[in-house]
Amino acid sequence: MTTRLDDAFARCRAEGRAALVTYVMAGDPDLDTSLAVLKALPESGADIVELGLPFTDPMADGPAIQAGGLRALKGGQTLEKTLDVVRRFREGNTRTPIVLMGYYNPIYIYGVDRFLKTAAEAGIDGLIVVDLPPEEDDELCLPAREAGLAFIRLATPTTDAARLPAVLANTAGFVYYVSITGITGSATPDFGKVAEAVARIRAQTPLPVVVGFGVKTGAHAAAIARGADGVVVGSALVDALARSLDGEGRATAGSVEAVAALVRDLAAGVRSVEAA
Repeated sequence: MTTRLDDAFARCRAEGRAALVTYVMAGDPDLDTSLAVLKALPESGADIVELGLPFTDPMADGPAIQAGGLRALKGGQTLEKTLDVVRRFREGNTRTPIVLMGYYNPIYIYGVDRFLKTAAEAGIDGLIVVDLPPEEDDELCLPAREAGLAFIRLATPTTDAARLPAVLANTAGFVYYVSITGITGSATPDFGKVAEAVARIRAQTPLPVVVGFGVKTGAHAAAIARGADGVVVGSALVDALARSLDGEGRATAGSVEAVAALVRDLAAGVRSVEAA
């Protein structure tokens, strides 16, 4: 049985291009604006959406996404409200895959079984939980796969040949290659080295390989898209939203368009080159 993720990558392959994967933080800066931004992503050219789950100790996230998470938490965002945002999004969009990205603590507190059942019913397609290594697959990865949710693993520049098989073993949906060593949005990747790393991972798995961390512009997206199955952009979008807020950190009339405009530029970049 194919999934929304499978179908999204198949559509992009049929068009001879990489997929555009966009990340935004749930509840940033408030619930209604977050939902409006979420709806605008596919309308502006995103193929897959990563939805951030706010957490108080986001160890892999750079300043932009940390700030977005804090704005969301200050606004009262919770795991339950995040799942409700997905439910509301699904009322008008049953095609775009949504991957929930975050940390294990909120899921553990909510209850794994309860979470997986509710997430699947809400319309979530996959999970990226950055602080659960392969050695902890029994905690969430294997139950998620049994519940029909893809568990997407991250590979990094420090993932060597000995470690890669463990990273790939139970991964589903796609493999997320982190293009830099460090936190999100902290540096611009070396595009040549990224292409080499993607080729190395592709030789070990039939799954699509997408690249994120440090992609900020349409030109960056085009450079990554030449050698990868997908390009992830997060910090730049969260930054665009942050710059649109008023002095009190509240959404303005231009907040949704600020994100949508950047997505259109990124989509144009991805669509300007033929994927390898």
